[in-house]
Amino acid sequence: MSLVINFLETLWSTLFDVIPVIAVLIGFQLGMIRQRIRQPRRLLAGMIYVLLGLSLFLVGLNKAFFPIGNSMAMQLTSPEFLGAGPLAWSDYYWVYIFAGAIGFATTIAEPALIAIALKAEEASGGAVRGRGLRLAVAVGVSFGVALGTFRIVTGTPLHYYIIPGYIVVIIQTMYTSRFITPLAYDSGGVTTSTVTVPLVAALGLGLASTIPGRSPIIDGFGLIAFASLFPIIAVMAYGEISLWRSKRNRRKNQDASKSVPDERSNP
Repeated sequence: MSLVINFLETLWSTLFDVIPVIAVLIGFQLGMIRQRIRQPRRLLAGMIYVLLGLSLFLVGLNKAFFPIGNSMAMQLTSPEFLGAGPLAWSDYYWVYIFAGAIGFATTIAEPALIAIALKAEEASGGAVRGRGLRLAVAVGVSFGVALGTFRIVTGTPLHYYIIPGYIVVIIQTMYTSRFITPLAYDSGGVTTSTVTVPLVAALGLGLASTIPGRSPIIDGFGLIAFASLFPIIAVMAYGEISLWRSKRNRRKNQDASKSVPDERSNP
């Protein structure tokens, strides 16, 4: 019964969150474009589906995703698991492995990234493979989340990692093909979406709450910044490698076609 009440409360609050979006769309359609709304019944059904989907998703976050991330963080940092005595940063290696694995897995399953990868492969004519792009983003998120948990364990300031990371991004932007750069920035943005953010945020808060000397408000947040930054670096590197391989294959094909003797020149 409490779950039903929680869902209804979430549905009611979600309705007020969605109303401004609906008002803008209908207002521009009727007031600016001055066109009647086509298929109003389908539009109404779509809005109802959106409300129900968002409400169920939010309830699922609060009931499952956040507790799972917090529980895993507590178990991986418990004295029963790590052992008694003073601990060094290297003793938390299972935390880094779990963070990297969960960052990779959630990114591969991210719906927004799947959509971006399909469009990128279509727009590039196959020069950028959708699966390769998803793997590159997932590797970047995996490394970023693992590095972010290392920051939480050691308690080092966030800017020690973020500033050098963006310096690398700026340098890559200067030398990377203009074809790849916008895709890389968009790929870094889509990682902060429905699947990745809840687990990563719960993991960071759980670690900061269980590791001695860490503050959830100071150390618990910041993992999402790592999950957004390092995919940009990974995608620009992947894009350059893909373009280099494509050019190399074209040169090989051209050289192979030149090496074939012309039968018309033979007597």
